[in-house]
Amino acid sequence: MKIAIVGASGAVGQEFLRVLEASSMPVDELRLFGSSRSAGAVFTFRGQPTAPVRELSDNKADFEDINFAFVSAGGDVSKRYADVITSGGAVMIDNSSAFRMDDDVPLVVPEVNGADALDAPRRIIANPNCTTIQMVVALKPINDISPVKRVHVATYQAASGAGASGMEELQKQTEELVEGKKPTVGKFVSQLAFNLIPHIDVFTDNGYTREEMKMHLETKKIMHAPSLEVSATCVRVPVMRAHSEAIWVETETPVSVQEARAAFAKAEGVVLVDRPEALGYPQPLELAGTDPVYVGRIRADLANPCGITFWTVSDQIRKGAALNAVQIAEFILKNRK
Repeated sequence: MKIAIVGASGAVGQEFLRVLEASSMPVDELRLFGSSRSAGAVFTFRGQPTAPVRELSDNKADFEDINFAFVSAGGDVSKRYADVITSGGAVMIDNSSAFRMDDDVPLVVPEVNGADALDAPRRIIANPNCTTIQMVVALKPINDISPVKRVHVATYQAASGAGASGMEELQKQTEELVEGKKPTVGKFVSQLAFNLIPHIDVFTDNGYTREEMKMHLETKKIMHAPSLEVSATCVRVPVMRAHSEAIWVETETPVSVQEARAAFAKAEGVVLVDRPEALGYPQPLELAGTDPVYVGRIRADLANPCGITFWTVSDQIRKGAALNAVQIAEFILKNRK
């Protein structure tokens, strides 16, 4: 089993290494790729130093005999090098938005639509947006009871969603403010420390941001539900790592709180934390660095007789990125004929 990681020095690339290290996937050869800045860097994998990071280039020989290539280096890089990466037969599992809405590229969350990964004519599989992954894992058990018609969601997205530099800026701003200094603003559009920013990615013509439209469009594709409507408001919050979402769901027929709790309790990839009487509910501070999607605060929607609402937390870098990609590869290995 030969594995490549493109963007190995970034936050998600480093998480790929950690997730693979902890997985049962055999890795006989690991090739790491990055920019000229990271070329030559050496990391540790399963107790041994890796081969030095190679600078990504048009050399197809670099990807000869690779089985899976995990790519997280931005959409432009993915588009430019996709043919190179897949030229030797590798399945490219891409973490950018470059191919997500292409008809001939499956968009996969294994707990929801894993079988789609088995039909990838271009040998490219797209990893969905982090907020979409988290939400559809939680929507699946509800949808299994009664088809979901409509979703409203407000996200509370950690600095980790902007990568390592986003986390570094939040840390730096906090230290500067505590010291009475003017905070440095560079990665985000405004000061994030002690603030909320209702703006992630660029605005589109309809007033929604591209991040919000990703949730709208990707959810339909993953859940094979073109009539499903999703309206999102995405907010950056001064949390270091792990995203949270408040979700309102309308189903075709009413789903009781008891039915929802039972469904979440047995759902793949979900951990139920719903003990309000004991202050038991998911919080990002406690759950950063973990794998599941945590669900709590389950209530009937007072404004909709067919509505139910709940709260989710999940680590954006793990299930929202690296872990989901590795799970796609594991699903293919397990189910490929």
